[in-house]
Amino acid sequence: MRGDASGFLQEIVSGAHQLRADEPVAFGGGDAAPGPYDYVLVGLGACTSMTVGLYARTKKWPLENISVSLRHSRIHAKDCAECETKDGMLDRIEVEIGLSGALTPEQRAKLMEIAAKCPVHRTLKSEINIRLRTAPTGSLSEGAQTKIQSKPTQTGK
Repeated sequence: MRGDASGFLQEIVSGAHQLRADEPVAFGGGDAAPGPYDYVLVGLGACTSMTVGLYARTKKWPLENISVSLRHSRIHAKDCAECETKDGMLDRIEVEIGLSGALTPEQRAKLMEIAAKCPVHRTLKSEINIRLRTAPTGSLSEGAQTKIQSKPTQTGK
């Protein structure tokens, strides 16, 4: 990831893919690209759709299309009956999944259960340990590019 310190716009290289990130104008950005939270939601939505589709294909169920709509917000912990944390603010991600095809009610229920098991969903729900470190002096150059690496999660565990 590389950005000019004068603004929010970031140039991102992930393998063979080039992306950009920015903040909305309301937050001081130029709205030239999705924001960081948009990418979090995109990752969760894509993983959810892929996981549900894979499961349905494996079972040879008549799933035709999957739509996933997501929304991020901050809520007061005291307003969340099902949450363990009761003080301060929490992040909430609302996910709405549309399934089309001649599925039975039991198949739809199972696909919704499977949706919550996508690897990104599991990562976001787990404890996350983020380690920050300073890059060695001189390692940032004009041609520097971001290295986004992740190890695929094994879903069979």
